Amino acid sequence: MREAILDNRWHDIMLWGCAFFACLYVGFGLLDELLIRLMPALGHGGRLDPRPHGRGQLRRELALSAVSVLIFGVGSVVPWGLLQLRWASLAVDPPWWRIALETFALVAWNEVHFYANHWLLHTRALKRFHAPHHHSVVPSPWSTYSFRPLEALMLGNVLLLPMLLHAFSVEAILFLPVFSILFNNVGHSNYDFLPDAERDRWWLNAARRHHLHHACFHGNYGFMFPFMDRACGTALSPDAAKAQIDRHLEHQLEQQAGHAP
Repeated sequence: MREAILDNRWHDIMLWGCAFFACLYVGFGLLDELLIRLMPALGHGGRLDPRPHGRGQLRRELALSAVSVLIFGVGSVVPWGLLQLRWASLAVDPPWWRIALETFALVAWNEVHFYANHWLLHTRALKRFHAPHHHSVVPSPWSTYSFRPLEALMLGNVLLLPMLLHAFSVEAILFLPVFSILFNNVGHSNYDFLPDAERDRWWLNAARRHHLHHACFHGNYGFMFPFMDRACGTALSPDAAKAQIDRHLEHQLEQQAGHAP
């Protein structure tokens, strides 16, 4: 696999990159849609935010995500270029334990990188570029790549610094985008997959944390795990969105009462 990557031409890398990220986005989006329809039928979990999706939300998310897929795919030529220039290299036949350690390191780095860039995107200087993502007040599986180009560029460069510092295995490098889209979908699913989770399993409840981020706009800037928000004091309480949701439910009840015979 290492030789196949190095021997490809730049335009082939771009084409394969676009196909790779498009398949990840569509495949995991469809899988998430299936799960959030199947789980209620099985009596497990439920929607986190009962409010409806915004008008035209799906169309907007798909349009922005198509641009993000193009940026990620074309951008695949950058790490490939680092390899061609010999500024970076790939491990040759690494043992399984090295692949495991590298995978763990990249997942941890992804969390730090995402938090830093996500926090920056909420600053006064950059929040206008992040605002379209938050037009999806109630997230969906198709919100995952719903970015403006600048945001896609900021979040998509996660591998560049690690590759300059260490010769990673191909397996660890390819695992990161798969892990990223999988848990990005979980975070944007607006579905509580662990409704009975104890406090010590809160680490796994990315869907709860990210639903709160979309409902409140600020706080819970982390990706999959809560350690950066806890360390930086930006973690939201589990009931942070209660007031917004309660207002919606009260308004809904008032409307139903007004239409009652």
